[in-house]
Amino acid sequence: MYKLILTPQAGKDAIKLEQTGLKPKAVALLRVLRENPYQNPPRYEKLHGYDDAYSRRINLRHRLVYQILPNVGGEKDEYCTPYDGIIKIIRMWTHYE
Repeated sequence: MYKLILTPQAGKDAIKLEQTGLKPKAVALLRVLRENPYQNPPRYEKLHGYDDAYSRRINLRHRLVYQILPNVGGEKDEYCTPYDGIIKIIRMWTHYE
Protein backbone atom coordinates (compact mmCIF):
# COMPACT_ATOMS: atom_id res chain seq x y z
CA MET A 1 0.00 0.00 0.00
CA TYR A 2 1.17 3.53 -0.78
CA LYS A 3 0.75 6.70 1.24
CA LEU A 4 -1.01 9.57 -0.57
CA ILE A 5 0.02 13.19 -0.05
CA LEU A 6 -1.44 16.21 -1.83
CA THR A 7 0.38 19.37 -2.85
CA PRO A 8 -1.38 22.63 -1.90
CA GLN A 9 -2.43 23.01 -5.54
CA ALA A 10 -3.92 19.51 -5.60
CA GLY A 11 -5.93 20.43 -2.49
CA LYS A 12 -7.38 23.42 -4.35
CA ASP A 13 -8.06 21.21 -7.36
CA ALA A 14 -9.98 18.77 -5.13
CA ILE A 15 -12.40 21.55 -4.22
CA LYS A 16 -12.98 22.31 -7.92
CA LEU A 17 -13.61 18.62 -8.62
CA GLU A 18 -16.20 18.44 -5.87
CA GLN A 19 -17.98 21.51 -7.24
CA THR A 20 -18.12 20.06 -10.75
CA GLY A 21 -19.29 16.57 -9.73
CA LEU A 22 -16.05 14.80 -10.69
CA LYS A 23 -15.14 13.83 -7.13
CA PRO A 24 -16.31 10.17 -7.37
CA LYS A 25 -14.10 9.54 -10.40
CA ALA A 26 -11.07 11.17 -8.70
CA VAL A 27 -11.65 9.20 -5.49
CA ALA A 28 -11.78 5.95 -7.48
CA LEU A 29 -8.44 6.81 -9.11
CA LEU A 30 -6.91 7.68 -5.74
CA ARG A 31 -7.97 4.27 -4.40
CA VAL A 32 -6.24 2.58 -7.34
CA LEU A 33 -3.08 4.62 -6.76
CA ARG A 34 -3.04 3.80 -3.07
CA GLU A 35 -3.11 0.07 -3.81
CA ASN A 36 -0.89 -0.03 -6.91
CA PRO A 37 0.15 3.09 -8.87
CA TYR A 38 1.24 0.89 -11.80
CA GLN A 39 -2.13 -0.87 -12.17
CA ASN A 40 -3.44 -0.92 -15.69
CA PRO A 41 -6.42 -0.32 -16.27
CA PRO A 42 -7.21 2.45 -15.79
CA ARG A 43 -4.58 3.55 -18.24
CA TYR A 44 -1.77 5.88 -17.26
CA GLU A 45 1.05 7.59 -19.08
CA LYS A 46 4.50 8.69 -18.00
CA LEU A 47 5.03 12.44 -18.33
CA HIS A 48 8.14 13.52 -20.19
CA GLY A 49 10.43 16.01 -18.47
CA TYR A 50 9.49 14.94 -14.94
CA ASP A 51 11.10 12.33 -12.73
CA ASP A 52 8.66 9.50 -12.04
CA ALA A 53 5.59 11.62 -12.90
CA TYR A 54 2.49 10.01 -14.35
CA SER A 55 -0.95 11.11 -15.51
CA ARG A 56 -4.35 9.41 -15.42
CA ARG A 57 -7.48 10.70 -17.06
CA ILE A 58 -10.32 11.91 -14.81
CA ASN A 59 -12.35 12.92 -17.86
CA LEU A 60 -11.55 14.24 -21.35
CA ARG A 61 -10.11 17.51 -20.05
CA HIS A 62 -8.88 16.85 -16.53
CA ARG A 63 -5.97 14.71 -15.40
CA LEU A 64 -4.68 13.42 -12.12
CA VAL A 65 -0.91 14.04 -12.15
CA TYR A 66 1.26 12.29 -9.58
CA GLN A 67 4.78 11.23 -8.70
CA ILE A 68 5.83 7.92 -7.21
CA LEU A 69 8.43 8.40 -4.49
CA PRO A 70 10.29 5.85 -2.37
CA ASN A 71 9.47 5.56 1.32
CA VAL A 72 12.96 6.51 2.52
CA GLY A 73 11.77 7.56 5.99
CA GLY A 74 10.22 4.16 6.68
CA GLU A 75 6.77 5.65 7.35
CA LYS A 76 4.13 3.17 8.51
CA ASP A 77 0.36 3.02 8.43
CA GLU A 78 -1.91 2.80 11.48
CA TYR A 79 -1.16 -0.94 11.73
CA CYS A 80 2.62 -0.35 11.76
CA THR A 81 2.96 -1.79 8.25
CA PRO A 82 5.54 0.10 6.19
CA TYR A 83 4.27 1.84 3.07
CA ASP A 84 5.56 0.56 -0.27
CA GLY A 85 6.15 4.17 -1.28
CA ILE A 86 4.60 7.61 -1.37
CA ILE A 87 2.30 8.98 -4.06
CA LYS A 88 2.57 12.75 -4.34
CA ILE A 89 -0.56 14.14 -6.01
CA ILE A 90 0.56 17.19 -7.99
CA ARG A 91 -2.63 18.18 -9.81
CA MET A 92 -6.20 16.97 -10.12
CA TRP A 93 -7.37 19.53 -12.62
CA THR A 94 -6.25 20.07 -16.17
CA HIS A 95 -2.46 19.99 -16.51
CA TYR A 96 -2.60 21.91 -19.78
CA GLU A 97 -3.28 25.31 -18.16
